[in-house]
Amino acid sequence: MQKPFEAYQQNAVLTASPGELTLMLYNGCLKFLNHAKKAVQDKNIEAKHTNLSKAQNIISELIVTLNFDYPISKDMRKLYDYMNRRLVEANIKNDIAIISEVEGLITEFRDTWKEALIIYRKKQYSSSGLV
Repeated sequence: MQKPFEAYQQNAVLTASPGELTLMLYNGCLKFLNHAKKAVQDKNIEAKHTNLSKAQNIISELIVTLNFDYPISKDMRKLYDYMNRRLVEANIKNDIAIISEVEGLITEFRDTWKEALIIYRKKQYSSSGLV
């Protein structure tokens, strides 16, 4: 039997819009980057590698979701590729500064995405005639 929180998490993912799923990916990536930094500090090589790999997997998923009908997607792809390369380097060098650099980039992407979702929802709400 599933624990209530696990059931809630699964339901949240299954009912989320594509925009909300992207936001969840960014937040998950940030969580794993934070765990990786702590693992480096604790000299826990296995946990560092696991969490950096999870962050890289999320970045790879973000690449897959890009819509290349929009020119900005090509630039985003380059930044995601850069972040993945930096995380490989951080993994090899046990470098918290590199992880923090990627964390800063992901935070900017997440905050921008969050703001775009708010604007989109306001537009949808106002166009529905409910305002």
